[in-house]
Amino acid sequence: CLVCLNEDTFRRHRQRLTPSSYVIYDEADFAVQGEFIKIAVPFKKILSESKGSPVMMNMLALGASLAVIGADLDIVNDIIQEQFADKDQTIVDLNQKFAGLGFNYVKTNYQTLVKTLLPKKNEEKKMVLTGNDAFSLASVVADCRLFAAYPMTPASSVLTTLAAWQEKTGMIVRHSEDEIAVINTALGSSFAGVRSAIATSGGGFALMVEALSFAGVAEIPLVVFLAQRPGPATGMPTWTEQGDLLFAVNAGHGEFPKIVLAPGDVAEMIELTAKAFDLADVYQLPVIILSDMYLSESHQTYPIKGFNDFTASYRVNRGKLVNQPSESKYLRYKVTDDGISERLVPGTSGYFYQANSYEHLEDGHSTEDAAERVKQVEKRERKRITYLKQDFQPAKIYGDMAAATVVFVSWGSTKGPIIEAQKILDRKRVKSAFIHFTHLYPLEKDKIRPLFSQGKRYVLVENNYSGQFGKLLRAEAGIELNDQILKYNGRNFYPEEISEKLFK
Repeated sequence: CLVCLNEDTFRRHRQRLTPSSYVIYDEADFAVQGEFIKIAVPFKKILSESKGSPVMMNMLALGASLAVIGADLDIVNDIIQEQFADKDQTIVDLNQKFAGLGFNYVKTNYQTLVKTLLPKKNEEKKMVLTGNDAFSLASVVADCRLFAAYPMTPASSVLTTLAAWQEKTGMIVRHSEDEIAVINTALGSSFAGVRSAIATSGGGFALMVEALSFAGVAEIPLVVFLAQRPGPATGMPTWTEQGDLLFAVNAGHGEFPKIVLAPGDVAEMIELTAKAFDLADVYQLPVIILSDMYLSESHQTYPIKGFNDFTASYRVNRGKLVNQPSESKYLRYKVTDDGISERLVPGTSGYFYQANSYEHLEDGHSTEDAAERVKQVEKRERKRITYLKQDFQPAKIYGDMAAATVVFVSWGSTKGPIIEAQKILDRKRVKSAFIHFTHLYPLEKDKIRPLFSQGKRYVLVENNYSGQFGKLLRAEAGIELNDQILKYNGRNFYPEEISEKLFK
């Protein structure tokens, strides 16, 4: 169902319509050309006769849309009452009035076209979450004690959401003066022993990368929520893209391990956010969670029971964070087989160490000795090896790899459109599978290569110009994907365009 409050909306989205699509519009504004199911609603006439302001056209359109799909007006009115609960009752009444006018016009004039697409079901209760909401919820579950951010679309709502909850959660939420202060605030609190996180978008992250390197050399845990938007520079602040993957992977000067995760929906956002806090603590490094505007601001349902079950089963893993060292001589950066040293909470009586931005000896004192430098670089890099053995998760497979002739390869928020595209292909009797990556960096090539050795047509799908994950696969695993469907106009993928481009 396409709701057109102006002709431009129809023009922009006409290519997505089918003969079974509904188009709601005002025929006083423009005529709809094409074989569609047309619902002409005189929005402007109703507004004029009912003395409504132009903004009430939204409520008229809402009511008309819900009538078309057979929704219950009482439920709509309850939602309006809840939404405007902090407003004067006259505001509530006004919105309910115009929603009712749109609803009743369609029910009266197009009764034969109304379809009951939203029957009331006695199913389990669900939450409606955005990707940002899911990150916020999971941060609370994971016992994040400090969150800092400077507002930047599309990550901004994490700051306002967590700030609204802080009296209940006890989390310190800081709106810092700039992005440099954001990351250094979080590193300071993390050094002090509490779980800490930050959120930003590409431009803000660019200001943070020097401090990210500090986290790398000082081995300070940090969770970074990086919600992408089209760049470079200011770019297109309110649109979407997957253009910062390689930026995240290579962020910071010098070589140090980091982990990059990318959820594809709100369920994965909850799971991977909690995991990110554990990984940051266990490996004492930055963990970057990649989102984008499409995932961050899109709404999805998530079962309340599923969330409660996850919360009940989740156990915080602080790794080698200790209140007392296991040896009498404490070595903060002790060389170990797994690359991970004990991390002592500062202020422990009788112990001290340095944690600055210089290369260091095992006890933390600065050094420029060549042999000690080699020891510490190799120690830090062993954390990468340990992670790949213990915590790296291979891609999830959607569809039957054995039967598939086409295999999509992607990551992050393209998940939903690709799965829907698979349904379209199935109706066309084209068998497909989908390799969905969530653990993007580092990659374990021995767990990945078997997926690409089956003589299939592999198609890379990414919301960027250069196929950045394809480049990463080539660099990390030696896998070359030349068949690519790329989109970089600021818009997310539509399922039908994926299925159509497959044969162009």
